[in-house]
Amino acid sequence: MGTTTTMKRTATTRWLAATAAGLSLLALTETGNAQEIMMTGPLAGAPAVRSLRLYREGRLEFAPGATFTLLDAFQRTILVGARLNYNLFDWLALGVWGGGTFGPLQYPTKLADRIQDVNDYSNPDRPPNGLDRQLTAVNMGPDFRDQLGSIKWVAAPQITATPFRGKIALFAAAYADTDLYFFAGPAFIGLSERKDCKEGECSTGQPQTRAFPMQSRMAIAPTFGFGLTFYTSQWSGIGLEWRALPFSWNKGGFDVAGRGQNKEFPDNAISSDDREFDFMQLVTVSFNIYYPFKLRMSE
Repeated sequence: MGTTTTMKRTATTRWLAATAAGLSLLALTETGNAQEIMMTGPLAGAPAVRSLRLYREGRLEFAPGATFTLLDAFQRTILVGARLNYNLFDWLALGVWGGGTFGPLQYPTKLADRIQDVNDYSNPDRPPNGLDRQLTAVNMGPDFRDQLGSIKWVAAPQITATPFRGKIALFAAAYADTDLYFFAGPAFIGLSERKDCKEGECSTGQPQTRAFPMQSRMAIAPTFGFGLTFYTSQWSGIGLEWRALPFSWNKGGFDVAGRGQNKEFPDNAISSDDREFDFMQLVTVSFNIYYPFKLRMSE
């Protein structure tokens, strides 16, 4: 019995010692060291990618295209213009984007047409008359579409960064070199808006026979966005980009502010207080041309 008890005590002691040793190992913090392996042979000093097509670096990019405004309240606009970039590197470019519009490239939305339908019904030559026209005299001319604010031209110097590039597959059959770029800069916007007028001088008269006068001004705003380029050859590509253009303007020619607390109530006058913030969004489709026409290859 004494021998058996001694053996049990010895086994228990060994088990406790092993457990304590294991816990102490877990409590220790080990510092790992890595040894740099020097590459030898034909791969020593080799770049990560060889024979990379440098579509942008050292080339002038000219991209004529059409720009379409999105989510317009009263009037849609199509700008015809171009982007001109000089690519300092394959990932960085300096340039300018701009465009203008005319005639049929600006047309009213369904909402503007509907407002004009209601405006026609309030004509003083038809019932009801008098009171309706008096209440809207500051805000409505004979044709609502003639008083809409409109963009006439935009010019924007910008910086373009191209951090991503690769290939895109179309139906697993055709492949095109593609890059994703981001741009930002200041934008100068030529606008046509309803002309400012003081209280008591904004009505066109009874009955109204002429439109409200318009005026031109230039707004300055930030612009930024991103785009994709699909290269179709060494010197050409198709571009698609989204652009933001946030600024304040009087889109409808309405008197909406200028009086009361924080000037948030109509004051029967048209001024800069009536301009409202608009986060304008645009989409551009372009055909890109690169010069020199022959691209360079990396090592």
